[in-house]
Amino acid sequence: QVQLVESGGGLVQAGGSLRLSCAASGPTASSYAMGWFRQAPGQEREFVAVITWSAGYRDYAESVKGRFTISRDDAKNTVYLQMNSLKPEDTAVYYCTSAGGVSRSPADFPSWGQGTQVTVSS
Repeated sequence: QVQLVESGGGLVQAGGSLRLSCAASGPTASSYAMGWFRQAPGQEREFVAVITWSAGYRDYAESVKGRFTISRDDAKNTVYLQMNSLKPEDTAVYYCTSAGGVSRSPADFPSWGQGTQVTVSS
């Protein structure tokens, strides 16, 4: 399985920006798709964004479309999430994930990072 390590979380004010990074190690075939999910206390883990090798495919949750941008550096096997115009409802633990195919379901992603906390104050 792929090992994933997130960084870049923190506390920001509403309207601010934050950039998350996730470095992957392991078989590159297992990180063909890399993405982000988030989970707030008492809630289910929800899809945020996903991207494939060479950025051939990108997908976003409707709640973040136009505000968040996912990208990746294939040489470093690293995925990024640029978050702009942050809202209090974006507050959650953000998890990096990878898989051999594209999905919006967390059950389809076998590898996960430890999570990084994002808190947006009003």
